[in-house]
Amino acid sequence: MKLWRSLVEVSSLAKKPPDVTKSRKMKTEHLLKVDDHDFTMRPAFGGPAIPVGVDVQVESLDSISEVDMDFTMTLYLRHYWKDERLSFTSSTNKSMTFDGRLVKKIWVPDVFFVHSKRSFIHDTTTDNIMLRVFPDGHVLYSLRVTVTAACNMDFSRFPLDSQTCSLELESYAYTDEDLMLYWKSGDESLSTDDRISLSQFLIQKFHTTSRLAFYSSTGWYNRLYINFTLRRHIFFFLLQTYFPATLMVMLSWVSFWIDRRAVPARVSLGITTVLTMSTIITGVNASMPRVSYIKAVDIYLWVSFVFVFLSVLEYAAVNYLSTVQDRRERKMRERSLPCTCGISQTRTMTMLDGTYSEADTNSLAGYTEEPMVPEEEQEELHEVLEKPEHMVVHLSVSSESTTTKKKKSLRAINIIQNTHAIDKYSRMIFPGSYIFFNLIYWSVYC
Repeated sequence: MKLWRSLVEVSSLAKKPPDVTKSRKMKTEHLLKVDDHDFTMRPAFGGPAIPVGVDVQVESLDSISEVDMDFTMTLYLRHYWKDERLSFTSSTNKSMTFDGRLVKKIWVPDVFFVHSKRSFIHDTTTDNIMLRVFPDGHVLYSLRVTVTAACNMDFSRFPLDSQTCSLELESYAYTDEDLMLYWKSGDESLSTDDRISLSQFLIQKFHTTSRLAFYSSTGWYNRLYINFTLRRHIFFFLLQTYFPATLMVMLSWVSFWIDRRAVPARVSLGITTVLTMSTIITGVNASMPRVSYIKAVDIYLWVSFVFVFLSVLEYAAVNYLSTVQDRRERKMRERSLPCTCGISQTRTMTMLDGTYSEADTNSLAGYTEEPMVPEEEQEELHEVLEKPEHMVVHLSVSSESTTTKKKKSLRAINIIQNTHAIDKYSRMIFPGSYIFFNLIYWSVYC
């Protein structure tokens, strides 16, 4: 029995492939013939351009910055090419996989990110680099990279905008005559994680393109593009910007229903709404780049600010006109109130109280119909007596007054409500104009 077990162990050891790492002659450099070739030159140097296929797997889209106009993306970048200098003999036809230490000893494509601001290869727990070599010389070179690249954003429709950004890959040293960079599987060369999401944006689509880039001093280069389109979520800005601005405009309209003599109430309401709108505008612009064109949100906020400011000017106009009107009425009353009892044949009575008795009316017998006010001032006095805030009784009777003339005198009382015409019109014009503006604004930008 023991003899049988020994034979089984010997046969199993005989079938197990030898560990080539224990042989001094089978070092990686010897197996791939690294020391026998000059890897500072590209494969097939002096011949046609070497094709290098690329595919990308986007792991995450970390952030989008409107202020810096850039984005940060983490991705797996893979290169495929053939270097016959790395071919080796293999009985199993299996590839060999290495880490980043071998990369420094062989030729690899010098791909870089155009318009990148910062980028790095992850190194936890070791450098995230993988090199896989096949027996026929085909090579797969993969690395995990995080890159921050510029994105030219157009904020003319902000925050109702969509942004298209691109991550561009290109060979730094080799022109299209030496290296042909291409997407390995067309549009399928780009894959994304379904869990990728952003707080402010909806990722609509990823797609790939390629074209030639020309530099006047060095020539033409193959350039690959990773394009993605982002549409901004509007709900956040509705809650933080549009709704507060609309409420401030509506609050400014409350002053049209407040008595025009309540100066502290109307002035404080107007100043509060103006300052609040200024705070909203400042807060929005603080999180935006200093662009030289008008954004969609600027149009809405500044039009709202104008409406609030006009409501303050409206009360200034009402208060000024009321002051002028009161001054004219006071002057007219001073001219019409002096007693003329010492003048014979001509008597005039002006009563500022709307109530009087029958005896008061009978006591007016003997007064003439000629007023004491000069003719050129009669029209002016008549206009004043019809102004708001006063109930004026102007009686002028003669000694021949009858009961019919007394009734006509009573009908001469004019009662006008104490509301200024500007406030009445503002109650309709301001809301109507703002609603019309909103209809145009949302129909254009939505």
